[in-house]
Amino acid sequence: MPVGDDAARWTTRKKCLRVLVVVHNVTSATRLLDVLPLFDDDLRVQLLATCTGSSAFAAGTAELLADVGVPVLPWEQAVETDVDLVISASFGGQLDVFSGKLIILSHGVGYTKRLATPDTGHRTPDTGHRTPDTGHRVEGGGDAVPAPVFGLAPEWLLSRGRPVADALVLSHPEQRDRLRLACPTAAPTAVLAGDPCFDRVLAARPRRERFRRALGVRPGQRLVLLNSTWNSDSLFGDGAEDGGGGGDVVAALLDRIADEFPVDEFRFAAVLHPNIWHGHGPGQIRAWLDRARRAGLTPVDPLTGWRQALLAADAVIGDHGSVTYYAAALGTPVLLASAPLDALDPDAPISSFMREAPKLDPGAPLAPQLAELVRRHRPLPGPAEFTTSVPGESAVRLRRLFYSMMREPEPDRPASLTPLPLPDHETAPVTVPLLVRALVLGPGEVAISRWAGSRPATGPEDGGELHVAVHEDTRDVDRLDLADVVFRDGAPDDPRFGSPSVWTSEVLRRHRDCALAAYVTGPTGCVVRVRGGEPLRLTAVPVAGAEDVGAADPAVYASALYAWLAADGPDAVTARARLARAVTDGLVLRAGDRVQRVRVAPLVPPDPGS
Repeated sequence: MPVGDDAARWTTRKKCLRVLVVVHNVTSATRLLDVLPLFDDDLRVQLLATCTGSSAFAAGTAELLADVGVPVLPWEQAVETDVDLVISASFGGQLDVFSGKLIILSHGVGYTKRLATPDTGHRTPDTGHRTPDTGHRVEGGGDAVPAPVFGLAPEWLLSRGRPVADALVLSHPEQRDRLRLACPTAAPTAVLAGDPCFDRVLAARPRRERFRRALGVRPGQRLVLLNSTWNSDSLFGDGAEDGGGGGDVVAALLDRIADEFPVDEFRFAAVLHPNIWHGHGPGQIRAWLDRARRAGLTPVDPLTGWRQALLAADAVIGDHGSVTYYAAALGTPVLLASAPLDALDPDAPISSFMREAPKLDPGAPLAPQLAELVRRHRPLPGPAEFTTSVPGESAVRLRRLFYSMMREPEPDRPASLTPLPLPDHETAPVTVPLLVRALVLGPGEVAISRWAGSRPATGPEDGGELHVAVHEDTRDVDRLDLADVVFRDGAPDDPRFGSPSVWTSEVLRRHRDCALAAYVTGPTGCVVRVRGGEPLRLTAVPVAGAEDVGAADPAVYASALYAWLAADGPDAVTARARLARAVTDGLVLRAGDRVQRVRVAPLVPPDPGS
């Protein structure tokens, strides 16, 4: 249903136009999902889907199509079914076998990468493969020559000397110019219709702050995005070519992020190509990034969340993939950790960008490089100019193309793309042990910096005192008995913990060297108990000029109170006096450039466990 033997007997709407979506893998499916809403509300159209079976990255495709909910035809049935329009976002599979008009979309920023020449005797073998390392092919005489540019060379564009596609959708005239040089026969099929993916991003720009909050970015924090395409020469690859010696760059970056960046001043997220997720397996990716995730790194959903993360980012550390180029087109500072120019078409605008953009020095500290990147940032004009020549027009142009190919009038409603959804909120709790440097600046005023690394960038020259704060759910359970502050987060009425008062009391009994326990009850407050004392509520209060009441993580309030009470040593009388002063005057917390005033008060009314 609704095609096949005896389908007419069972279908409810029998006269529909049939639009077949041809899916190579998850990556190409994401671009197809951008344009499917152009058929919404048209009772004349029946959508169908099929998979080519031609990609090495088949994992995840069936599940994605099941979520879309349109009928999925086996390839053998799809090629024998009469359809009115075929849409693909890849050249994978035998696309010249369908009865309907064929439209091919790009699934990136135009056609930029070199891929190995097909060598299986078929027009389109598994084009997910590229000749390893060099992007070159070897001719009969043994000389290496550059591999053709995927999507612009006859090997992909022609079948038996004729264009495979009836329409090849391009986003900018410069792509048409390169097409004319590389494959003149296919040039008449080019249609300038913009970039629907980037149009959705541009339309969502006013929602940037919401996307930041969804990612758990607090006011004053800077979000740095790690972005990687697939293959061994990418940022996430283990042999990235960066012009500075190569090597496993991402492994070094993850360590430096933890060691160099205070967790309350920076947030990090990672956008990895779907071929990484589904090539190695989502479980493997989570395992590889386990400690980084526990230190606060957010792996972004490669289907539904990467564009929102791109809009939310303050800086991007990337490679030669499309997402990095999109970031530059938005004007976001970009630091290239991998830029293998031999993998790219030298005439493509992305190659010029790769030559001009700032490069990561993998042997140098990362924090100064990011600071210099942001300080000196001036957007390069190329990405914004060449990503699309018709920004905001792809919906209108693509729908016009689709219906003209079917020789049917368009619906009378305006063509539009689906707005980017607001992602689920990412709390990103840091559960690795935190080294905390606390500097008492004055009466009730404490500066706090927390690091998630094993060798944080702090020392005696920074001043202040060090203590250790550990989340109760840490995987490093041996550190709980060494912690000065133990904390957790949860709903105040969670019956599993009795109450914040009960939990703080239990923690202090269980961990004899812990001086303070803190239960974070929400974005602006926590309940704490000092050893030998009654439970207290710490609550954020507005500060003049502050962007938000709850700018800081409430677990930092607990470390500030601990540092204030311990400032003059362990003398109990002094600690009691300092606590009384904190209850009377509150605390002023400084974390990076942010200032947060905190009210300290007895837990009134006391919770049931007090």
